[in-house]
Amino acid sequence: MKIQLAQISSQDGVTAPNLQKVLSIIAQAPDDTDLIVFPETCLMGFPSAEEVKQVAETEDGPTLAAVKAAVKAKNISVALGFAEIDNGKFYNTTVLVSPEGIALKYRKTHLWATDVGVFEPGNQMVTGLWKGLRVGILICFDIEFPETARALAMQGADLLIVTNGNMDPYGPVHRALITARAMENQVFAVMVNRCGTGCGLTFAGDSAVVNPFGEVLTALGREEEIRSFEIDLDDLQKSRADYRYTQLRRIPLTGELQSSEQGQTAFVFS
Repeated sequence: MKIQLAQISSQDGVTAPNLQKVLSIIAQAPDDTDLIVFPETCLMGFPSAEEVKQVAETEDGPTLAAVKAAVKAKNISVALGFAEIDNGKFYNTTVLVSPEGIALKYRKTHLWATDVGVFEPGNQMVTGLWKGLRVGILICFDIEFPETARALAMQGADLLIVTNGNMDPYGPVHRALITARAMENQVFAVMVNRCGTGCGLTFAGDSAVVNPFGEVLTALGREEEIRSFEIDLDDLQKSRADYRYTQLRRIPLTGELQSSEQGQTAFVFS
C-alpha cells in the first residue's frame, strides 16, 4: 500500500489558500497512491474563537465538496483536518475521504490548550473499513493518552492515521509516543504533522510512518515535504503471530477500587 505524507504549512483562520494547496497536492500525486495524509485542521489552520465562526463548515460544505471531487477524479483517498460546525458547535475534525465519499469522521476528543474555547471535544472513538483494513483516526494531543489508541485497537484497528499540529518543543514527545502506540497495539501508524509557523508557534514537522513492531520506517524533517512510502501489510500478521496484546491484557477499563489498612490502594478484578 502506497501512502503519501503531506507535511505542509497552513494559514490560520482562512480557507482558500489552504484548500488550493491541498487540491494541488492531490492532483499531483502519483497515480498508484492509495492514501494522502495531511495535518490537523489543514484546511482552516488554527482559527481563533472569533475566526472559527467565519471559517467552520459542515461536512457537506463547499470546502469538503471540493476535496471530494478531487479525490474522486484522482481515484485516491485522503485524510485531512478541518474546522467543523454542527448544530451550532465547533469541532476539530479529521475525515477520511475516499472516491465514494467520507469513509470515516473523527472529532478530536482530547483538546490541547489552544483548542479550548474554540472547539468542543468529541465523544466517540471510531473505526471504519477502508480498502480491507480497519482504520482509526487520532488528532495530535490524543496520542498522548494510551487509552485512545487502545480503544481503536480493541475495535480491531489495523492502521492509525494521526493528523498532527504539534509544535516546538514537543516534537520528540510525539515521535516517541507514536512509536509506542503502534508497537503496543500492533498496528501501522501514520502521523503527519504541520510545519512552518503560525499563531505565534513553530510547528515541529517530524512526520513518520511506524510499523506494528514499533520501527520507524520513514521520517521527515522540519520543512515542507511530500513523501510517498509503501508499507507491507504482511507485517500486521507477522507482528501478531505469537501474541496479541489486545487479547492478553488483564486490566479492565473499570474495576473495584479497594484500600487496605496500610494505605495501599488497588483495582481488583476477578
